[in-house]
Amino acid sequence: MSDLATYESFNVEVKDFIAHVQFSRPDVLNTMNKAFWLELPKCMQDIEANTDARVIVISSTGKHFSAGMDLGVFSDPKAVPMTGDPGRMAENLRRVVLQLQDTLTSLEKVRLPVLAAIHGGCIGGALDLVCAADSRYCTEDAYFTIKETELGMTADVGTLQRLPKLMPEGVVRELAYTGRKFSAREAQNLGFVNALYPDQDSLLEAVMEIASQISANSPLAVTGCKEMLNYSRDHSVEDSLRYMATWQAGMFRPGDMMKTFQAKAQKQVPEYGDLLPVKGLFES
Repeated sequence: MSDLATYESFNVEVKDFIAHVQFSRPDVLNTMNKAFWLELPKCMQDIEANTDARVIVISSTGKHFSAGMDLGVFSDPKAVPMTGDPGRMAENLRRVVLQLQDTLTSLEKVRLPVLAAIHGGCIGGALDLVCAADSRYCTEDAYFTIKETELGMTADVGTLQRLPKLMPEGVVRELAYTGRKFSAREAQNLGFVNALYPDQDSLLEAVMEIASQISANSPLAVTGCKEMLNYSRDHSVEDSLRYMATWQAGMFRPGDMMKTFQAKAQKQVPEYGDLLPVKGLFES
């Protein structure tokens, strides 16, 4: 396992097959600045390529999970020019938004399950982020808001595309049109959040236990589940069943099943091999 890179926006620790990514800018409410948007996909790739992690937990520090987008991202004239030919400015802004979208989509593209442990406010862009996680857990005092509407813009990096697949569409429309806060309890009742915990310590303890349960399973089986669930969300049942059959024909091997049966017979914990690391074409 290689040493992980260091990041300005979060700390990363890998232990017992679990990668813990913790936002580390509590003094500014963990706002998502330019460094954050550049670092997050690199972090996901780094974990996937250079560690033995089998699951990723994302949490935060300070009063809030994250206050969302740092508006300084859009005030950088190098990234988003405010003068010049309107057509070229529009084309540039489109590419900036696509890059921001790709940053959060990295949580879906990484082979490993991503669990979000949320406390305090999860606002604007932070809600976009947790929508891209596999599962969400939060403290009882947590809350969420599609803040962009109140700021005079339309949320553009994932919430409006992913949230209707996680909650009833009529509710999502209300939340998007009003920009109102919705509580942890409401989020759980709507199926957006898996479970609530009284405080951040108990939240992290519980989510780490869930991550431990995931990491104890065959990594190949788990990544197959993520691949199939993501595909099924975006395709018809028939197409998804056909893709499942193709995946099984190509990826299924009895090795991990035999390890499972043998371990159970011997009343032991099965030990599975790691997935091969994701490397660039010409990387060693």
